[in-house]
Amino acid sequence: MVSREHKRAALYEKLQLLRSITNSHALNKTSIIVDASKYIEELKQKVERLNEDIANAQTSSSSSDQTPLPVQVTVETLEKGFLINVFSEKSCPGLLVSVLEAFEDLGLNVLEARVSCADSFRLQAVGGENEEEGESIDAHAVKQAVAVAIKNWSENNEHE
Repeated sequence: MVSREHKRAALYEKLQLLRSITNSHALNKTSIIVDASKYIEELKQKVERLNEDIANAQTSSSSSDQTPLPVQVTVETLEKGFLINVFSEKSCPGLLVSVLEAFEDLGLNVLEARVSCADSFRLQAVGGENEEEGESIDAHAVKQAVAVAIKNWSENNEHE
């Protein structure tokens, strides 16, 4: 008898939890379960829509007329300067000049660099702050400057 009461109490607690999770206002077991089922279906539809959105975003980013160009930029702070990585799956004629001009505008000296511009664009550079400038710059400022240079380069090249 006590065991049956425990089971009933446990079932009631689980139904109330299910009711609160699914935002159901139902009072009987059947209605709570029906509401939970509808809630699960809604979640499945949301997941499908998100997966479609992701697939569409990936498809559109790989199309040749995509603007702006999908370029990855990372900036890490080193003891004296920054490690800057810029990568694009496509060749980007003229992008190197734009990025180097951004470094110059920031007062960042390129201490070491590796560049590949054949089928893709890849730049790995170590930049140090110009001691004469006096102002200290951070990794976020470097990343922003490179992003602006890429955006400007992209806008200038979309009309060609």
